[in-house]
Amino acid sequence: MVNVVASAGRNGVHDFILLRASAIILVLYTLLLAGFFVVTPSVTYDVWQGFFACMSVKVATVMALLALLVHAKIGVWQVLSDYVKPAFFRGALQFFFSVTLLAYLVFGSLTVWGV
Repeated sequence: MVNVVASAGRNGVHDFILLRASAIILVLYTLLLAGFFVVTPSVTYDVWQGFFACMSVKVATVMALLALLVHAKIGVWQVLSDYVKPAFFRGALQFFFSVTLLAYLVFGSLTVWGV
């Protein structure tokens, strides 16, 4: 039996489900933000800060951030595995993008919970 080392324990069905679930979360978050702009007559700094001070909006934002990072991680892995053939270069790029996504998670969480 041949094991695929490049997938790191994942399979196509797992990636498919993660991509669809993360896309649904991102659409729902986009609708939440669009709904805020539709029902709010004038968006000022105080109104915007009050909106993000709500715990449910913070949780939704963190969920959307995690969904975006999962979506990006799988997408980058698929693109790199399709188009970058040298294993060392592909691994270096995957490491670079993984560190970048981790930094996005850290700074995004600090931004959300800092309000």
